[in-house]
Amino acid sequence: MLNYVWFLCAALFEIAGCYAFYLWLRMGKSALWIIPGLLSLTLFALLLTRVEAAYAGRAYAAYGGIYIVASIGWLAVVEKARPLGTDLIGAALCVVGASIVLLGPRFAQG
Repeated sequence: MLNYVWFLCAALFEIAGCYAFYLWLRMGKSALWIIPGLLSLTLFALLLTRVEAAYAGRAYAAYGGIYIVASIGWLAVVEKARPLGTDLIGAALCVVGASIVLLGPRFAQG
């Protein structure tokens, strides 16, 4: 269960870091947005290493599903856009897929 907390925290920092660059490059904000963007992306990378997984590739694959859920949350909370029903269904399917990838080795071994 702790893996999901690490994934969610990492996702929020990754999205925030990328959003800082988006604000600068697409929305005409100050280039100073690069500083919090880089700090946020650094925290993202550090947090993702906290995930308990035998292989980085499997951790990254499972993270992708949680990232999608966090992105839909970002859409709603930060960008104030209402997610579509299809967004929510897709996000739920991604969490199921992420859980299968992350927990699969436990069931395959025993």
